[in-house]
Amino acid sequence: MIAQMLQDASRRQRSATGVAIILAVLAAIAGVGLLAVSGWFLTGAAIAGAAGVAAVRGFNYLLPSAGIRAFAITRTLGRYGERLFSHRAAFFALADVRPALFGRLAGAEPAAVFSRPSGEVAAQLGSDVDALEDAVVRRVTLPGAVAGACTGLIACFLAGPWAAAALLAGLAAMRLASRGVVPGLLAAQVRRRADAMTRLKSSYAEYAACSAEIAVYGLIPQIIEAIGMDIEELEASRLAIVRLEAMTQGGQLVLAAVTVACVLALANGAAPLAAAAALAGASAAEAWSGLVRTDLNRPRVDDALRRLEDMASLPPRAPHHSGIERLARAPLRFESEGRICEVQPGSRLLIGGASGKGKTRLLGTLMGLRGDAPQRVTIEGTDVRDLGLETLRKLFAQAPQDASLLAGTVADNLRMARQGVIESEMWAALDTACLAETVRALPDGLNQWLGGDGARLSGGQRKRLSLARALLGERPWIVLDEPSEGLDSATEQHLARNLGEWLDQTGTGLILVSHREGLHHLVDKVFAL
Repeated sequence: MIAQMLQDASRRQRSATGVAIILAVLAAIAGVGLLAVSGWFLTGAAIAGAAGVAAVRGFNYLLPSAGIRAFAITRTLGRYGERLFSHRAAFFALADVRPALFGRLAGAEPAAVFSRPSGEVAAQLGSDVDALEDAVVRRVTLPGAVAGACTGLIACFLAGPWAAAALLAGLAAMRLASRGVVPGLLAAQVRRRADAMTRLKSSYAEYAACSAEIAVYGLIPQIIEAIGMDIEELEASRLAIVRLEAMTQGGQLVLAAVTVACVLALANGAAPLAAAAALAGASAAEAWSGLVRTDLNRPRVDDALRRLEDMASLPPRAPHHSGIERLARAPLRFESEGRICEVQPGSRLLIGGASGKGKTRLLGTLMGLRGDAPQRVTIEGTDVRDLGLETLRKLFAQAPQDASLLAGTVADNLRMARQGVIESEMWAALDTACLAETVRALPDGLNQWLGGDGARLSGGQRKRLSLARALLGERPWIVLDEPSEGLDSATEQHLARNLGEWLDQTGTGLILVSHREGLHHLVDKVFAL
């Protein structure tokens, strides 16, 4: 699935990839030609100089010099252009893959998504997607390496078939050593590094969420000690990878040197031709070694594909139910340990019980965000677990206990409720949530930037902004989990009065969880866990 997604994204960059391949081939051919002509020219010039003045005067140095200059310019421009266009194709392809992956993640069952640590998701959408760059660049590397090798073989064949055979054998040995040995040695260390990096990012995400508490209680040394083993594991795996890569590159260099020596020894004809063949073989080996870098990156690419395939294979959400209007007019039926509580549309229910009884878990199941509540909630005889998030989000608006906000403005967060929300509706919702005066006091009002997760607001203000967003949802039911937590008594009374008036005006049904009694008079039925 990921491979197909990457292939589709790369197909949209065919023009840039095609230009990069052409330039890579030109650069490889020019590189071999540059060294071959240079070797022939320098050796011939040296022999002419040793032969005397007459030989020097008869030696044609203009054409070889022009050829060397042409090859050098072509090689330089070709390499620059190849890197420019190949990386452009890779970057734009990955720019298509990353949001496509995020869309698949956002469209998966919430229970499957929320079970993953946020650091793991960040690693997959970040470093794992970046690792796929080599899979795109590889399409350019292979044609350039083949072109350089073929050009070197042709140059060596001019010095004799045995010289060409020696180069061919050397290139084959380099490829076998790289292709057959490197991936197996590196794979385990690459997985080790990736796992350590994922654990570190997960730990960082968890600790960053409570950074204030860590600073207040002076827990930084303990945190560093806690993640120390993962840091050591990461550094050890990195060191092992560097050593293996250095050994591989060194082995390739030795094979290339032996190959060039064999070409030089087996070359027939004059010394300039033998020098040209030897240097052409060296340049061909250099171009061919580009495939080694691909082999070194292949374990990382394969590991990233494996991880991303796991993300892309998450089960999709249940499709949208066709009878939303009918479900909106149907009662809710709560069942727990033989007890049944039926709530008609527009009614108000308090879900009670001591802390730890599973009230928030029941609300999460009701909203379609999880499915592990022991209680059963049905609408028209259908369990809400079978309706799915796409349907339930049309029926319920929620202000959760832990209010999550966008890293944006006040208006940005309110617009999440539904499309087409206008400013007058925003102010009305803020008034009901007892937050309008606070927002008016902000320098930019509704356009005030709040920072990550509403960092400029207090806990109570964040909760009331989440409540205002739920009020704007225009759903048949509104689900409130501890909406007055963190508020003083006067503000709580004001909020309860506003909510009561809003519920009377709109006829919206209420599902409430609250340990504070200030809002209990709003409900007409209690379902205790």
